[in-house]
Amino acid sequence: MRPQPLGDDTKHMKILSYNVNGVRNVEGDVKDFNNLIAGYDYSYWSCSVARLDYSGTGVISRIKPISVQYGIGTAEHDQEGRVITLEFDNFYLVNAYVPNSGRGLKRLLYRVDDWDPCFSEFVEKLESFKPVIVAGDLNCACQEMDIHNPPMKTDDAGFTEEERQSFEINFTMRGFVDTFRKQHPNAVGYTFWGENQRRNNKGWRLDYFLASGSIIDRVHDSYILPDVTNSDHSPIGLVLKV
Repeated sequence: MRPQPLGDDTKHMKILSYNVNGVRNVEGDVKDFNNLIAGYDYSYWSCSVARLDYSGTGVISRIKPISVQYGIGTAEHDQEGRVITLEFDNFYLVNAYVPNSGRGLKRLLYRVDDWDPCFSEFVEKLESFKPVIVAGDLNCACQEMDIHNPPMKTDDAGFTEEERQSFEINFTMRGFVDTFRKQHPNAVGYTFWGENQRRNNKGWRLDYFLASGSIIDRVHDSYILPDVTNSDHSPIGLVLKV
């Protein structure tokens, strides 16, 4: 899936989001990346101090942001490097990696009772100033069409009733729009696959661009790049008319 063509005279911004879990899983004391694209002069990183091999987020940009904020302003939630917010002229971009409820759902209550409401409140405060785009691995397949064989997954982290209800309450009911589903209402598109499941496309859609309702008309396309296979996730993209 690639973005729909846009006229040459239409000014736009393209945003990509990618959970690069596969890169993290390659052992090494130094990871040397070659053939990187020039021109991304602004980079911002937030690493977990709670666990050194866990979570963390980063953003590289060609455009200098007006401001950058790390975390959501709550010490309890900001130890794992899960949120970076970049302010641009017309919107905030919130890069987020939402906690996984974990094996045995050990972090389910933390996720739905603590993290989700606090993160949603943080985003809502930003939205009082200008529109917000939330990008990243939100660790929830919010509809049955977002997961392969949903009846068998209702007790799995990322598809429990509690997580889906929390997603609905904290984002959908607050006016945030799932841009991929808005652009492709009937498409089956996954962004994550478990071990040995990719070849049969038995996946999950866990990665999103959520946009404030006030900016949704400027979204030209929201798409998935499943042919990029360096990680157990695929990159997702958003084309925004500016």
